[in-house]
Amino acid sequence: MITFEECGYMLDEIADSMPYELYRDLNGGISLLPQAKIHPKAVNNDLFILGEYIRNSLGNAIVLYYGSIDRVYGKLTREEYYNKLIGILHHEVRHHNEYLAGCDDLGIYDKEQIDKYLRDKNQE
Repeated sequence: MITFEECGYMLDEIADSMPYELYRDLNGGISLLPQAKIHPKAVNNDLFILGEYIRNSLGNAIVLYYGSIDRVYGKLTREEYYNKLIGILHHEVRHHNEYLAGCDDLGIYDKEQIDKYLRDKNQE
């Protein structure tokens, strides 16, 4: 099992390896919170939010949820877990950069994924 602290160190390493320009106007930075977060459209509490790009009056930030990541990927090897973290962070940084560019292709993709999840759940 990867601890909260280990996850944080991994995320720091991943974030530091990415071009600094990708973080332009990300004034709220990147945070790792200990809790799990269940998606509001989850059926039987089985859909977890791993990370979020947040825009509000305080600015732009990325929040990752260790509890959710652990629930979904906690049984993976260290290398597999690390690779999943890369994907999660890249996903949220892409949301930020798409917002800056005035588009939301990834947001549309995410919505399509939730719609597919709900269709699949309705067929069970």
